[in-house]
Amino acid sequence: MTESTAAPITAPAETPGAGDSARPAAARTPAAGAEAGPETLARAVGVSRRYGDVLALDELSLDIRSGELVGLLGPNGAGKSTLINLFVGLRRPSSGRVELLGGSPADPARRLSIGVTPQETGLPPTLRVREVVDFVAAHFPRSVERGALLERFGLSGLERRQIGGLSGGQKRRLAVALAFVGDPRMVFLDEPTTGLDVEARRSLWEAIRHFHAEGGTVVLTSHYLEEVEALAERVVVIGRGRVLADGSTAEVRDIAGVRRVTMTADDLPDLPGVLGTERDGDRIHLLTSDADALVRALVRAEARFSGLEVRPTSLEEAFLTITARESPAA
Repeated sequence: MTESTAAPITAPAETPGAGDSARPAAARTPAAGAEAGPETLARAVGVSRRYGDVLALDELSLDIRSGELVGLLGPNGAGKSTLINLFVGLRRPSSGRVELLGGSPADPARRLSIGVTPQETGLPPTLRVREVVDFVAAHFPRSVERGALLERFGLSGLERRQIGGLSGGQKRRLAVALAFVGDPRMVFLDEPTTGLDVEARRSLWEAIRHFHAEGGTVVLTSHYLEEVEALAERVVVIGRGRVLADGSTAEVRDIAGVRRVTMTADDLPDLPGVLGTERDGDRIHLLTSDADALVRALVRAEARFSGLEVRPTSLEEAFLTITARESPAA
């Protein structure tokens, strides 16, 4: 099952429009009361969601607090996009409870304070960039000034360009920019940099960091683990509809309980506890759950090696280890 957060590009029609009350992005201010400590902005409590016979979420519980930058990781079909759909009110749980800004995600007034970029967007090809931005901005009581928004997302000078004349990367950057047009407190970004080249991806990272530095809350999913490692302060790993790990990058690595042992060697004997092996020239990388036992085994076997290094795994290695534990038996 392929997840998708297909969503309209606008807020619900019931929301009031006030596009003429736009203000520059730099004028964003933290939510009132932020000094009192982190507020829970989104909450899932024992949430399950079924699509026919498919259980997408399985009694999952998760809180997102104000000021956090959270990366959701998980294999395809893990439930990441379904969870975002529930938080933003596009789906309802089969059981359990979901809250957004202290109330129901179905309440249009709550959704005025969030922004969303789904995995897939369909923008009208004949509309111009400025028309799309202004149309979306009109659904919010206040909005980011168009020129400042487009500059932040590398779209300056394209205001008069029709959507159909944009490159794929420009369309994706515009789709992400629209999540920020309503001056939100919180944004949900589902695979925001899909299809972007490295330079455009890093430029988008800076825009996300800027929003977060001003007090904004970000929840993003990504297949690029280096992206989550570069951006997220908190990492939540989801697999088979459940939370498998939740913490900082370092904490998630520790949850995996895996270390990388690297050395220079021509060949090595069979060693206990090796979870994976990779060779890069004359360097051999071993993944193990017990680095000390592995090094002792090397010494006892009188293996010839040099340049021994033991370090934590990367987030990618930890992610693969954690999700592999939850994979159904073959």
